[in-house]
Amino acid sequence: MAHLLQPVGLGQTDSDVYLRLLSHAHVTPADLAQALELSASTVRQSLRRLTSAGLCNQLVGRPIRYVAAPPEVALDSLVIQHHRELDQLRVQARALSVRAQTTGAQSPLIELVEGAEAVWHTLARLELGARHEVLIIDSPPYLASGLNTNEIQALERGVTYRAIYHAQALADSGRLALLERYLEAGEQARSLPDARMKMLIVDREQALVPISFTGSDAATRLLVRSSPLLDALVLSFDTLWQRATPLGAGSTGRTSLGDTVSPRDRDILRLLATGAKDRTIARTLGITERTVVRRIHTLMTLLNATTRFQAGVQAATRGWLGPNR
Repeated sequence: MAHLLQPVGLGQTDSDVYLRLLSHAHVTPADLAQALELSASTVRQSLRRLTSAGLCNQLVGRPIRYVAAPPEVALDSLVIQHHRELDQLRVQARALSVRAQTTGAQSPLIELVEGAEAVWHTLARLELGARHEVLIIDSPPYLASGLNTNEIQALERGVTYRAIYHAQALADSGRLALLERYLEAGEQARSLPDARMKMLIVDREQALVPISFTGSDAATRLLVRSSPLLDALVLSFDTLWQRATPLGAGSTGRTSLGDTVSPRDRDILRLLATGAKDRTIARTLGITERTVVRRIHTLMTLLNATTRFQAGVQAATRGWLGPNR
């Protein structure tokens, strides 16, 4: 019963005091302080909060004693009040959203974002504010190499993520490990041999792109709002998505044969689908090039594929490239 009152905004001490009142009627603050090993001032503050919330009452007479309100009545009333406050917060949030949209309408269609800190802030604002969908083309240069926790949070909220990865970048073992984490969280991922149009598009309403698709400056971006230019960026993404090779579980699901493929084999197939060479695969996975050649030959036979790239695509279609289990 710990943290009983947490959902209605009260703390652990308040829960302890209330539960003690329920089991011991007509007790004094001193009795509560001694039983719960709390200071007298802490107990008095908790009793004031509980009284204000309608969870206990002070009895008439001396010494001062308190009694708990029946939980089936008091807690129901408190929950209803809390829901009203949350509903009011939702109304205020909608009003703020309308105000923000009005302000945004007066903003320039294209805004220059300069400096790593400003870019990070803009990325976080866009992803954490996403309601429906985030579209990503992931390619160098990168600001950092760590896990994008903003994406994980958005995926947990039900936001759809579709990402196209620059194939050569996935040859790095660190980025491959990050891809595994995103796939496990629900990202839909595909790869192209040379995806240079680095971008992030949120709800098809705003996009963040580099100042140049061929440059090396990761700390200067353009924020593009609803406009024909944004429509062109969305169209570019959709076109590239159709051409890209799936890196997650395919629509046909895993086959029984795919269940026998080892995690290492799936890593090899995933890298094959990106167009990686034997030496690159060996270096990325920390195995010998001879082992890579032998496993590719076996996997091509299993998949009835005539080319290496076809093997990668076949594996993706059969759902073999999902997260390692």
